[in-house]
Amino acid sequence: MILVIRFIGVLNAAIWLGASVFFTFAAQGTFFSPEAKATGLHPFWPGLLAQLMIGKYFQLQAICAAIAIIHLLADWVYLGRALHRFTAGLLVALFLLGLIGGLVLQPKMKEFHLVKYSMSPEYKPVQMPPERRLEAQASFSRWHGVAMAINVVVLGCLVFYFWRVAHPPDNLRFVGATKFRS
Repeated sequence: MILVIRFIGVLNAAIWLGASVFFTFAAQGTFFSPEAKATGLHPFWPGLLAQLMIGKYFQLQAICAAIAIIHLLADWVYLGRALHRFTAGLLVALFLLGLIGGLVLQPKMKEFHLVKYSMSPEYKPVQMPPERRLEAQASFSRWHGVAMAINVVVLGCLVFYFWRVAHPPDNLRFVGATKFRS
């Protein structure tokens, strides 16, 4: 059972970190690459597709953070490992950052993106004053910068968390490490 719990924790951390690295360094720039621009699509559509992917990314972050918190609690209850406050706090912070990203940042950025390209929520062109579009563009840029800064912080925290899960300390509280092994 110890190996199953450890495998679940390492697998979750690997998926979480891998998805974050892939999103940050590969997927995110794909929508705005020269190849994407060469398709002739209106600039609104690649941004919309990127936002759809960001929404899924924030969902994945919340799910992986919840699994990591459950894993940490399982380590504590089943294996008797000491509950490290820093790791627990880090996981709660990562979970909250995922929720903030999905529930606050993404909807705001979607709203500004629609105004920037004079689109309705049904993705139909509408008339908007140029100053409102410029204001939305500036606001979108600020919110995007905040989202990118948070993403870099999350990525650094995930590297630390992955290392922590892959190399757990062997300090069990109640029993020796060989008691449960077969």
